[in-house]
Amino acid sequence: MTSTENAPFRPFETLLDRESALRTLQEATLGADDGEIFLERRRSEALVFDDGRLKTASYDASEGFGLRAVRGETAGYAHSTEISEAALQRAAGTARLAVGAGGGTLAEGPAATNQRLYRDDNPISDAEFPLKIQTLREIDAFARALDPRVVQVSATLAASLQEVTILRPDGTIVADSRPMSRLNVSVIVEQDGRREQGGTGGGGRAGLDGLLDRTHWEGVTREALRIALVNLEAEPAPAGVMDVVLGPGWPGILLHEAIGHGLEGDANRKGTSAFAGLMGQRIASPGVTVLDDGTIPDRRGSITVDDEGTPSHRNVLIEDGILVGYMQDRQNARLMGVAPTGNGRRESYAHAPMPRMTNTYMLAGDASPEEILSELKDGLYAVGFGGGQVDITNGKFVFSCTEAYRVKDGKVGAPVKGATLIGDGPTALSRITAIGNDMSLDPGIGNCGKAGQWVPVGVGQPTLRIGGLTVGGSAA
Repeated sequence: MTSTENAPFRPFETLLDRESALRTLQEATLGADDGEIFLERRRSEALVFDDGRLKTASYDASEGFGLRAVRGETAGYAHSTEISEAALQRAAGTARLAVGAGGGTLAEGPAATNQRLYRDDNPISDAEFPLKIQTLREIDAFARALDPRVVQVSATLAASLQEVTILRPDGTIVADSRPMSRLNVSVIVEQDGRREQGGTGGGGRAGLDGLLDRTHWEGVTREALRIALVNLEAEPAPAGVMDVVLGPGWPGILLHEAIGHGLEGDANRKGTSAFAGLMGQRIASPGVTVLDDGTIPDRRGSITVDDEGTPSHRNVLIEDGILVGYMQDRQNARLMGVAPTGNGRRESYAHAPMPRMTNTYMLAGDASPEEILSELKDGLYAVGFGGGQVDITNGKFVFSCTEAYRVKDGKVGAPVKGATLIGDGPTALSRITAIGNDMSLDPGIGNCGKAGQWVPVGVGQPTLRIGGLTVGGSAA
């Protein structure tokens, strides 16, 4: 939730006086273009049940503030775990030194919003500790009972609540409480001396209730086992240039990495993105429409407001193949002469905000997945992905497949192991030859790294066919 008038300085009203903090911030941002005090309190719990026993049970609590002053392309930022008038004064002095004396005019603050995209209470308290342990123990037993080839099970249950309060130089206060929960299950199977792993899970900005429901965790466990058994039968992956069909949902992580980072405002303002200077031009095949949308209720990447206080938006980035928008924080938007898009995000109070993705996905087309696969003569069907790397200056990417199949003459054949997809975002966008009607979002497992900061994100896409990707494998 957000508030702009006479709101308590939540959750630190007993630690900082609002009027005194505001005076300090105004002194730090005198002659600057922008700035804020960002206060954060975070509580998190993680339980790991591994190999038949509770391996880890951790609870963490942290709090602190960051103070920023911005002038032009320069930002002064200081942070502290000590929330006091003295610490605030020291931070203000540091930030002030970085931007120096200037004749800037403070930018207008973000618009207020009454939207609420998720609950605001603590998901850690949704269930008693013994129930959490018992559920993890039941997951372990259930997985082992499903198949005698199961030799190891790992189940992780995590929940957290991040509370942020943003004070702006005009006196506006914006507050947001951000819950998160997640359940992951990993299974290792063994047959004839060969071991393979499969894992899945998910969650979002919701409580633990749904994750602890037996129907839910049984489905997650069965899926983890299915992936492990598929990998047990996998053959060495082929290598070469071939057409590739990507499955719906989580494979959108390739879209996120290979394209999404290149559409963030800072890289385009600096001219370091492969998409810099291409606004209004065709950068993808007709029919390709890509959005970044932080307003989807309860999703992992959603934010009611970003970490500068700007309400989250549904931003169209590529429309029918044409580049129409970038993701912006306040500083880059001001320097580029456009409006902020609600993408100013930071990992914590110890980090300054920058343009970051929220939930990035491609809209559906009109082809059926069966039709798309039937037209694949000799290629790869990639359903699951692990880690990947991308160079945003040219869009070149490398992604490893965790579940993939060889396809010949439209028939899905044996699973393959060790496949990697190699290409570049701009070329891949232009070689999309079919878009499915089955767009789905990932189950809530994404984390995104940039400049040493990690934030939760979501991805999604329909089934896609891309021509001429390089597949790295172990069989010629």
